[in-house]
Amino acid sequence: MDIAGYAVTMIQSGLGSLASYLAAHVLLCLVPAFIIAGAMTALIPKEAITRFLGRDAPKLISYPAAAVGGFVLAVCSCTIMPLFAGIYKRGAGLGPAITFLFVGPAINILALTYTGAAIGFDIAIARLVLSIVFGIGIGLIMAAIFWVGDRGRAQANEKAGGFGGQASIRPAVWAVMLLLFAVLLVGTLQVGLFTSSYAQVSLPVRGADAIEDGLARLIPFDPSRGEEGVSFQGLFLIGLLALVGAASWKGLSRVDERFNRWTWVALGLLTATLLVAALRVEVMPAGIALHFTGRFLGEVVVLGAVAAVAWKGLDEFEVQEWLWEMWRFVKQIFPLLIVGVFAAGVVRVIIRPEWVEAIAGSNTIAANFVGVVFGVFMYFPTLVEVPIAKMFLDLGMHRGPLLAYLMSDPELSIQSILITASIIGRKRAWVYVFWVALFSTLAGLGFGALVNGADPLLLGAYALLGLAALIGSLTLLHRRPARADRAAEAG
Repeated sequence: MDIAGYAVTMIQSGLGSLASYLAAHVLLCLVPAFIIAGAMTALIPKEAITRFLGRDAPKLISYPAAAVGGFVLAVCSCTIMPLFAGIYKRGAGLGPAITFLFVGPAINILALTYTGAAIGFDIAIARLVLSIVFGIGIGLIMAAIFWVGDRGRAQANEKAGGFGGQASIRPAVWAVMLLLFAVLLVGTLQVGLFTSSYAQVSLPVRGADAIEDGLARLIPFDPSRGEEGVSFQGLFLIGLLALVGAASWKGLSRVDERFNRWTWVALGLLTATLLVAALRVEVMPAGIALHFTGRFLGEVVVLGAVAAVAWKGLDEFEVQEWLWEMWRFVKQIFPLLIVGVFAAGVVRVIIRPEWVEAIAGSNTIAANFVGVVFGVFMYFPTLVEVPIAKMFLDLGMHRGPLLAYLMSDPELSIQSILITASIIGRKRAWVYVFWVALFSTLAGLGFGALVNGADPLLLGAYALLGLAALIGSLTLLHRRPARADRAAEAG
């Protein structure tokens, strides 16, 4: 293939990856997350967050609470970003926020179950345990390294908040938040109640099958490489999403000042888009069949309940602030997400899976690091990563590097790194990337050694020595600024 043809292939892969992502993962997963993040920021008092997740909250409460929050949500790496931004802005300490960011996508229940069934429950259990330990551990490390800046942010939040840490959340806000999480769960849970079809309508829309055939030729589709393609329904949803963006630009950019007619257009289009995404569309030569699934019916009920509770329980200014904060998160995060997904599609053409398999066929430091790097550049949505891992296992990848890949893939995709940097700053983001990469590499190396028959007691001793050295280093790092502060006060 010549250079021009190769460049066209890379661009096609990038655009195909982006189109597939927008069609399959943004609507019922990421859009509710933006809505939830906006509601968190606008409706939940800072004091209610800092009481449990703040820098000064007891560590025995804040870090387990952050881990449990991530575990309960069990969302993908893109969906966790708006939620992470929401709790961080409302005053969560850097450490608990990082724990929440790490644990959420790492211990997705569906992914863990699928991992156990497809690859082995030894890897699934290791992934579960290590994700919780690493999430809390990296959170504590980040808090120890950046404790001076985190203290300053906490003091600024306290001054801006005005009053102490005992603020409560009104019942109407609780109801709205629970219903919004229900929107997310109904849209993502793969259970028979939601996936089954309860009614069907046939529409004589001819040409849809030809459109799908054209999309299959234009956009790469290879499940073994994580390429999902775009369906007729997906194309229609991308069009609706573009309309939502255009209407939101006019209707939400200044919604904190007043509502306008474009506000209502944007909200109507957003609701319609979520409901269309919840349908199952079957394309046939004679037309299309719309299957009204339990997911569709559930979204109708829950979205209606959200509207009713917000109308009765919230005042107009609260709703305005909610919508404005949601739009602010979209403008901050969504462009970076687009860039990251496109870049991952381009890199997918450059980095061949066969190369990774050839390098990672043994349990070495280099092999495990390659598994981590693969998780960075070859982002796959939740559940898609599992068949990819199964493919590498079948090709001969060692189980150690395989675990390193599975530990890093939900955390270190290109778009996740870009978005994390925009929220907490580039320096903190790259330090976070370093620790995740290091821990994932060591996890794969240790697990691979166990698979190869190493003595568990010896590995445990090495782990304890490393932990002791880490704690000692962080203690010295923490004491140095404290001594400087005391000297400045004395002088």
